[in-house]
Amino acid sequence: MTRREMDFEYAIKKDVRNNPIVRELDEERQRELWRTTGIGIVLVIVLLFSVWQRVELLRHGYQVQRLERERLAEDEISRHLRLEIETLRAPERIERMATQDLKLVAPGGEQAIVIERVTPSAAPEKSIVAVR
Repeated sequence: MTRREMDFEYAIKKDVRNNPIVRELDEERQRELWRTTGIGIVLVIVLLFSVWQRVELLRHGYQVQRLERERLAEDEISRHLRLEIETLRAPERIERMATQDLKLVAPGGEQAIVIERVTPSAAPEKSIVAVR
């Protein structure tokens, strides 16, 4: 074996160590990563707040529409009830029910007594008056 063959053989049999490479942390890169993450979190929070406001606005809009419809329905019921009250209070209806259903008779001229309302006169200036 010649020297050249030995060198070639040595080159092939050379022990190569595969030690793991330990990298040092790049502090500047870590700061930039945390800064970017923080900015991203703030933007997501702002976006979520904006979406929440819009959803609440829509929800309140729907609630206002529902309450407006309910108010209109209640107004309609109120109108019908007022009309029914006025119909039930009509003197012609009351007279018809009295004469037909209850078999009452209308009074004659000599049987009817008209009671007039009297307004009380003012009390004298120097008198003690009890007030109810």
